Amino acid sequence: MNISAAARLSGLTTKALRYYESSGLVVPGRCANGYRDYNDADLEALHFIRRARNAGFSVDEVSGLLALHRNPRRRSREARAMVEGKLAQLDEQIDQLREMRTTLQGLAQDCPGDDSPECSILAGLAAPVAR
Repeated sequence: MNISAAARLSGLTTKALRYYESSGLVVPGRCANGYRDYNDADLEALHFIRRARNAGFSVDEVSGLLALHRNPRRRSREARAMVEGKLAQLDEQIDQLREMRTTLQGLAQDCPGDDSPECSILAGLAAPVAR
């Protein structure tokens, strides 16, 4: 199937398919005219890539997961370790987002939000960072 059909069936854009090809995640065959020719295995890989990317994995991480998926001698502990690593990373990001939210709430609460030029939000953002 051509790139447009593969994109439609995988739920990805043709630009994404070209990017994943340049990253080595999917290497479709070529027709005699030089056009990409995606087969069922390529489409399966594209579905895998899409789901993994939607779960937050980077292209490099997807490459590792895809290599495991394709390896009949794989060990599930390797996939689990990758997922647990991603969970730890997400937990850290959630903590950082909570800290940012608390900071923003404090800035908003301290600001009168009136017509005066005094702005505790701008003053707070301009203050030196404690080391």
